[in-house]
Amino acid sequence: MDVYEAVASRRAVRGFTDQPVPRKALERVLSAASWSPSGSNIQPWHAYVLTGRPLAEVKKRAGARLAAGDPWDEPEYEQYPAELKSPYHERRSAFGAQRYGALGIARDDLAARQRASSANWDCFGAPAALFCYIDQDMGAPQWADVGMYLQTVMLLLRAEGLHSCPQMAWAKFHRSVAEVLSPPAGLLLFCGMSIGFRDATIDHARTPRAPLDQTVTFVDGR
Repeated sequence: MDVYEAVASRRAVRGFTDQPVPRKALERVLSAASWSPSGSNIQPWHAYVLTGRPLAEVKKRAGARLAAGDPWDEPEYEQYPAELKSPYHERRSAFGAQRYGALGIARDDLAARQRASSANWDCFGAPAALFCYIDQDMGAPQWADVGMYLQTVMLLLRAEGLHSCPQMAWAKFHRSVAEVLSPPAGLLLFCGMSIGFRDATIDHARTPRAPLDQTVTFVDGR
């Protein structure tokens, strides 16, 4: 699989089979991803990869909190600006309409939307997951480094025939994840990432992207 094919076929998959993910494949992916770019080579990412009982325990704890109606954890970072301006607001709304529309959920059916969202904390059935932390003292450039690292991981997973779904949703239950992982003090959970083999029986429609002229400006030297 070449790079263009990996990029074109990567998407946020929200339905996985229970087929185990080979440990060797994960080791190859994460070893190669360590070459992701980072300013001054500080490599600010801290990744934990869970399978088997540890992942089942994280899912169990999150599921118990959902069932009990426990509130989300105090946020450690702002996932979206409070006032998301145009055109970002429209893009987010269009995503929600497509995502829940594909599930037959009406825009005003908040209960059904919450039930659909709860699948996040089961990793959509994936048998493997990555939890990515960053030191709370890092700034915006280091967060960008972490984003590049995660993108590299996701593209390399495609080269292994695997799919993924990055999930900021896990940051809402960061205490439950920490109870299992016991990360060092000073690290905060940026996101989780479900990893596995795509369930082909589930529709995985890809969300559209803005036309190139809306996001790129070519300045030709003529």
